[in-house]
Amino acid sequence: MTAPRRPLDDLLLYRLSRLLAVAGSMVIKLCEGRFGITRREWRLLATLASRGELSSSQLADHAQLDRARTSKAVGSMVAKGLVSREHPAGDRRQVLLRLTERGHGLYDELFPLVTQINAELLGALDAAAVERLDDSLRLLQLRAERMADEAVLPKADRGRRSTGPA
Repeated sequence: MTAPRRPLDDLLLYRLSRLLAVAGSMVIKLCEGRFGITRREWRLLATLASRGELSSSQLADHAQLDRARTSKAVGSMVAKGLVSREHPAGDRRQVLLRLTERGHGLYDELFPLVTQINAELLGALDAAAVERLDDSLRLLQLRAERMADEAVLPKADRGRRSTGPA
């Protein structure tokens, strides 16, 4: 007799994905509908706002995005006047990214709205539960980073189709 299958709802990553899909959709609607930016652009904008001037690769690392998608989003943000590219004095090979005045303005307008969504979501918990959740998320993040560093897994191949079990 085979063991009963556990439902997907028992998996932490699935539950977090569902939470992000529902709550994150409100942020996406704000970004796209009201501010004309994608969620990826918002993530990069917020990263630059909090970290200051960064190279494209530093920005990708801090935002935990791949460099190709970061580069494409940065190009779009430059075209929208939200980010500027500048060469440091004496080094034409390096490019530093920083928010423009318009980028800072958009961040200053959008960040409180995103903060409000987060606060309303956390309103389901009392202060002690919020603190425990914060501690738990920090520990889970550290564990995930350690696991990712130690894991020996095949590289994703999105072009390959699964043929099912052999």
